[in-house]
Amino acid sequence: MADIEFKEATRDLLRGVSVATLCTQLFKRGFRNVYIQGIARLTEPSGGNLVGPAFTMRNIPAREDVDQISAFDDPNHPQRKGIESVPPGHVLVIDCRGETRVASGGQILTTRLKVRGAAGLVSDGPVRDSGAISAMDFPVYCAGGSAPLNLIHHHAIDLDVPIGCGGVAVYPGDIMVGDDEGVVVIPRHLAEEVARDASEQEKMEAFILERIEGGAALPGTYPPNAQTREAFAAWRKDRGI
Repeated sequence: MADIEFKEATRDLLRGVSVATLCTQLFKRGFRNVYIQGIARLTEPSGGNLVGPAFTMRNIPAREDVDQISAFDDPNHPQRKGIESVPPGHVLVIDCRGETRVASGGQILTTRLKVRGAAGLVSDGPVRDSGAISAMDFPVYCAGGSAPLNLIHHHAIDLDVPIGCGGVAVYPGDIMVGDDEGVVVIPRHLAEEVARDASEQEKMEAFILERIEGGAALPGTYPPNAQTREAFAAWRKDRGI
């Protein structure tokens, strides 16, 4: 699915809708397991939501005879090669198997991602240098901080292949969206319609919230009945949205 065009208009819509709304839209389409578990936003970047196609990295458990510090001397080590291979505008998504005893990367690698134009980093493991990374203007979602290096428990083995991250299947090119609450994975072929319908849902919910704040009861308002939908159409026309 990675060859399906990801339009800038779709990216712009996804920057402004919530992950909760996107989860609802995906649920309507039969997708229940799309929200990455066990991670949180580490940084406070400017520019709205994290949005971008996934570039994936897979780890397997480390083995002592292979995963020595000298492994990093090889520029083709998958972890280092991965950092240098993420296309601009993409999100590096790392499968750490939910392992939290070691880091999945640190400040230098994260800075390199930012400088190369990556859209962000999502890992179901922690990062080291978490204090310094937390001050970066770059979207990072992870399982907190952990000082020990990745080689203790991780062997980076594959790039740009299907992975699991936080219990969710992530295929290369899937669209990652992150906000204050967390990260959702949108199958790429659904991104345009999900973005459009999510934007429409949030307009309706803004109207419903006004009604609830004004004292309206839930029945007939949320979910909206025909009368509420007619009132929404008039409200929307009046505001030109």
